[in-house]
Amino acid sequence: MTLHPDKWTAKDFGEDFIWGVAMAAAQNEGAANSYGKGPSIWDNFSRRRGKIRDGARPAVACDFYHRYKDDLLLAKALGFTAFRFSISWPRILPEGIGTVNKEGIAFYHRVIDECLHLGLTPYVTLYHWDLPAALEKEGGWSSHLMGKWFNRYVTLCAEEYGAKVKDWIVLNEPFGFTSLGYMLGRHAPGRMAMSSFLSAVHHAALAQADGGRILRKLVPGAHIGTTFSCSEVIPYTQSPEDLQAAKRLDILMNRLFIEPTLGKGYPREDFRLLERLELHNKAWKYTDRMAFDFDFIGIQNYFPTVVRHNSLIPVIQASEVKARTRKVPHTAMGWEINPGSFQRILSRFWRYGGVKKILVTESGAAFRDSLVNGVVDDYQRIEYYRAYLHALLMARAEGVNIKGFFAWTLMDNFEWAEGFRARFGLIHVDFATQLRTIKGSGYWFRDLLNAP
Repeated sequence: MTLHPDKWTAKDFGEDFIWGVAMAAAQNEGAANSYGKGPSIWDNFSRRRGKIRDGARPAVACDFYHRYKDDLLLAKALGFTAFRFSISWPRILPEGIGTVNKEGIAFYHRVIDECLHLGLTPYVTLYHWDLPAALEKEGGWSSHLMGKWFNRYVTLCAEEYGAKVKDWIVLNEPFGFTSLGYMLGRHAPGRMAMSSFLSAVHHAALAQADGGRILRKLVPGAHIGTTFSCSEVIPYTQSPEDLQAAKRLDILMNRLFIEPTLGKGYPREDFRLLERLELHNKAWKYTDRMAFDFDFIGIQNYFPTVVRHNSLIPVIQASEVKARTRKVPHTAMGWEINPGSFQRILSRFWRYGGVKKILVTESGAAFRDSLVNGVVDDYQRIEYYRAYLHALLMARAEGVNIKGFFAWTLMDNFEWAEGFRARFGLIHVDFATQLRTIKGSGYWFRDLLNAP
């Protein structure tokens, strides 16, 4: 395929290609303290001073809980055929285990029914970072009881929604929530301990596969996947120190979860830290249990990471050389814009073998959008999507079996530690009034997906 970057259409992706938008409960729903929902780790984390930019909280967010019908109608109007959303664990199980919140159960039935009514295929993510706070008090993802807790939660979701939902995602970015939440302290629950991180990694790897097996058993015809955040790791120089630093970070960012999933176990031979993981958890006993034959792997790639050796950084001994420093194109988050890197990461994960197909379950960019006279001219986001979708087509031409693309995200939302500053949406949200305004990028997708 030799398509010019501007000369392709949606038809070039094939009739069976899935076009979707993605969102997450904690970032969009609001109603955080209503209708029987229990507190999540993000509800609690956002109350800690200095943890969220501008002191933002997800208590209301986009108010999707009350506005889901209008928001789903917007997704349909923009031409999308699939809608990825997550179930809030503390909304249906306020204490994480035990009593079921019937109002929470009913809410997701309403969302699913509305998706089906509109012709939007629901893709349900089981865990998108909002652990019940009650379980964090008992150790959260670092607890050996996590398997019991998570399996109960997955079983409840499968039994409640399996007759309607066939497309499932078990975990969203396990390296993201284990590293940022349990090692670096930047995200909920805000822990900073290597032992907590190592335990959380292992329990997430087990939960990922166990969740897949439960869905396979309880949901006839289930189409089951899980998602990985990944980033091409590039050494700043070709010095032995920088090369080794890049190798260590690559193991964590790209290999840590996919290799156990494929039955290879942890990549411990290349990183002594993972020897500690093995010893800490006696993980060698669980290699088979961490493996599961997923129907698809979700890839979520936002930027490449350029690193140099830094002896002052514990364990990893690597630090990032920021895109701004290198004077390369970047988003408002400082993330490098590099569609070629996106293409390479797709090809790399496909080359593992054992991956049946890939869905790009998130892709997008934050820019400093401005609403002027009722219009958001986000031309940078349009160019971002145009370039990244062209790169996806190039990866398909190389033989990578990519069957779907989910834009992140439908509308501006609560962007974790960035609060409401980082706007990724195709739709602008005025968080004071909850007014929605379709951005230029939203209209661009509408034209792309509705073209004859």
